[in-house]
Amino acid sequence: MQYVRMLTNSIVAGALVGAYVTLLLLQLNPSVPLRSLAVVPLVMTWWLFYGIHASVFFYALFVIRQVMATEARAPGWISLRLLAEFAAFAVSLAVLVTWLNLRGFRAVLSPDAAARATSGATALTVCAVFCVILSLVQVPLERGRRVVATLFALVLVASLALPLAFRGNGAAALAEKAFGSVANIASVPSTARVTMILLDGASLDYIAPAAAGGRVPNFGRLLETGAVMHLATLRPTQPAPVWTAVATGKLPYKTTVYSAARYLVPGSSQRLDLLPDLCFAQSMFRFGLLSEETPTSDVIRARPIWELVSSFGITTGVIGWPVTYPAHPVRGYLVSDEFLRMDDSAVLASSRDDPPLVSPPDLLEAARLARSRVSSEASYAMDAGVEQIAHDLDAPGPAQFTAVRYPGLDNAGHYYLRYAMPRAFGDVSDQERSKYGRVLEQYYTYVDGIVGRAMAAMRPDDLLVVVSGFGMEPLSFGKRMLERLAGDSQLSGTHEGAPDGFLIAYGRDVAKGSFQRASVVDVAPTVLYFLGLPVARDMDGFARTDIFAPAFTERRPITFIPYYDR
Repeated sequence: MQYVRMLTNSIVAGALVGAYVTLLLLQLNPSVPLRSLAVVPLVMTWWLFYGIHASVFFYALFVIRQVMATEARAPGWISLRLLAEFAAFAVSLAVLVTWLNLRGFRAVLSPDAAARATSGATALTVCAVFCVILSLVQVPLERGRRVVATLFALVLVASLALPLAFRGNGAAALAEKAFGSVANIASVPSTARVTMILLDGASLDYIAPAAAGGRVPNFGRLLETGAVMHLATLRPTQPAPVWTAVATGKLPYKTTVYSAARYLVPGSSQRLDLLPDLCFAQSMFRFGLLSEETPTSDVIRARPIWELVSSFGITTGVIGWPVTYPAHPVRGYLVSDEFLRMDDSAVLASSRDDPPLVSPPDLLEAARLARSRVSSEASYAMDAGVEQIAHDLDAPGPAQFTAVRYPGLDNAGHYYLRYAMPRAFGDVSDQERSKYGRVLEQYYTYVDGIVGRAMAAMRPDDLLVVVSGFGMEPLSFGKRMLERLAGDSQLSGTHEGAPDGFLIAYGRDVAKGSFQRASVVDVAPTVLYFLGLPVARDMDGFARTDIFAPAFTERRPITFIPYYDR
């Protein structure tokens, strides 16, 4: 019977853990309305999933404790002694995880949501302190246990109710963005071309030593004669939210692209934008308790830079920028990221009634033929296909604003970083290092060639901007063990910890040197400034005028507009 009583105590402690995780989920997703019936299956799924697993964990601890005790004491059906200890542990752990999540996701939450979540975390922290005190008091206490039990129950209720009260019912969703035809709204003072090379997972910590050793000479020229700065990125560090922030100059709470997907639980129509970190939330996919929807360009609630410059009559060419499907009209061409993910057979199978993969749609076949000329067996097939598309579509005449994304370096970093940085891992054999040690370096060399060709095509007044939205760093020892046990054992590089990306600007009007760290949301305002276009005051980023030569900034003062979005 004592083991049955342990089970009842485990269930109570596990239910408490499930409640804290669910509360954290609601704090990270302030748009979820608590007064909607759609939230019921959402809350129940998270609460039961974590509650059941935590109950099993606590039950195992109860049994181990009972077996190892010198004097076994049968617990009550609801034991204050046991629950005080484990509940204090649960609420203390909830405090730690909550603060770590708020620290990581603060930048992507709206100021109001971040303030509410901070107030809730503070209240939870105070409750945790009282829980620990009460758990220590009840151990030597023989009398007055009923009073302690009552206080303990009140504190636990407060630890859930207060953060929920600070959160509120839920923030109103942003109004939908109105898409319209591109029309000139003003003349542009500059005829200079801007070429953007977009890289995933590229790091200055790797490029700088390689450039010093002469292995990436074009990057070396950029570092010596261009403006260089680290870029603070966002969490979760995924292409969709990071590059959307780069494109709009706005943080995710204004664009509504928070992560690589939007998440749904069975039986609920309520979508989630963020999953809590450090809670093994990805394991819910394995049990079929979460499904995901890839965000489309229709969900973005801010105008990207190619739409802004198009509205001033600037011709644009954009290839592979994340969250560009369906492809909306621009003054030039746009090849969506969805097109790059599809093979030729899927592209050919698409019909005119499907959302456009390319804008204008009559360029779809040209883009497909350009990519088909690159061998799919090549080591750099995806990036080579991207460069070939850019070459063919620019053949009639290059656009004034061009942005091309090359994602292949990120894939190489995820799987070959351990061989390029063996000291950071310690378990790389000489044979592995000999076989794979230069794979990542060779990919950087290939990208260096892309940079060199872009530099050779520049006119005197043009600007080249090489942007890495986030860097790459070694997977921690703990994560490597988890991947080997229940994931991808070959994975060695990660950007979960939001390692800095970088921006390198190159051109006659660029000041030479290293500059203060910027943010990914500073890129769009800086490009707008270079083209002589106003910067919107509702952008979260700033135009980094300091990276341009004084002679240039003196003749081009920065101008502002209240907003671009309708």
